[in-house]
Amino acid sequence: MINEAMKELGNKRSIIREIFEYSKQREKIVGKENVFNFSIGNPSVPAPEIVNKTIADLAHNFNSIELHGYTSAQGDIEVRSAISQYIKNQYGADVSASHIYMTTGAAAGLAISFKALCVNDDEMIIFAPYFPEYRVFASVNGVKTVSVNPLENLQPDLEDFKAKISPKTKAVVINSPNNPSGVIYTQETIKDICSILTQKQKEYGHPIYIISDEPYRELVYEDINVPYILNYYNNALICYSFSKSLSIPGERIGYIAVNPNMENCNDVYAAVCGAGRALGYVCAPSLFQRVAAKCLGEVADTSIYKTNRDLLYNALKEYGYDCVYPDGAFYLFVKTPIADAGQFCEKAKKYELMLVPADSFGAPGYVRIAYCVTTQQIERSLPAFKKLAQECRQ
Repeated sequence: MINEAMKELGNKRSIIREIFEYSKQREKIVGKENVFNFSIGNPSVPAPEIVNKTIADLAHNFNSIELHGYTSAQGDIEVRSAISQYIKNQYGADVSASHIYMTTGAAAGLAISFKALCVNDDEMIIFAPYFPEYRVFASVNGVKTVSVNPLENLQPDLEDFKAKISPKTKAVVINSPNNPSGVIYTQETIKDICSILTQKQKEYGHPIYIISDEPYRELVYEDINVPYILNYYNNALICYSFSKSLSIPGERIGYIAVNPNMENCNDVYAAVCGAGRALGYVCAPSLFQRVAAKCLGEVADTSIYKTNRDLLYNALKEYGYDCVYPDGAFYLFVKTPIADAGQFCEKAKKYELMLVPADSFGAPGYVRIAYCVTTQQIERSLPAFKKLAQECRQ
């Protein structure tokens, strides 16, 4: 017998991937320029020039055997030291190299963190709307996910949050800037979450961890502060990815940062290392560990995403759509004119608009539009969005 749960996961792609693959099929039939694929969060701006320059410099000037060989299981010490120093300089958090674990992107970081912190029958709280894979990563470890409802502005409903914390709660996942909404949790929200958890830890007599999922940290379009969770809560760790900031998602490079002020932080870090070993996530890609270390603080040109956001948001509002204004990431979250988001997305396909229904994000009645595409695609798609709105009104 094989693992039936794994077979089911393999046979059923995520809704994002389903629509992405359908888009590819349509492109072959009607031409790529006639399909408006807003399904997947794949950065559409090039990596900063320093990324390519660093790759070339490393390839020409670094010992080839060492460059392409194994690093330490938790990552190269010089890379981890550079990241540690960057965190201290940028955010004032005193995270040492011995509390950094290099990962193959934020997804691996999340999977490792879930396994390191949770055991069977633990509960993990996630704030809707949320990235659907949180449920996948939790379920394979026998962990139950508990969803907290959002307020109208998509900040978490803290009363609902308090009501859903239980003695079984082991961790809370925060994702800000948020996928799928682009909403940034305010400093007040973060402080309130931390205050509630501090009280609950005392009440239950065990740590409740915050896992902060941060692939979109640098994708912020106004002068808005994204609170750094390690400065607000001791029992916190960060899962970071360079995928979006450097526009290198296919290179799969990121890290976990464990708060040195965490209760039993060395044991938690050891559990992170053990979970990485158990899952086969040791020794993240050697070349891109070093590339990331050389490019700390660099960010791709996000002004294009801001242009896309403003163009799409303003047009859709004009057509009568109810949209959530995104301060970060590169997603527009739109309330569907009809109750069934799946049915709305099927209607959208008639106009070659590939949108993602948000039911699996814990937000039925909404769709996610990934505007990390060319500005020209958005301009060409606007008549289709207008016709779709007119059809739904009729």
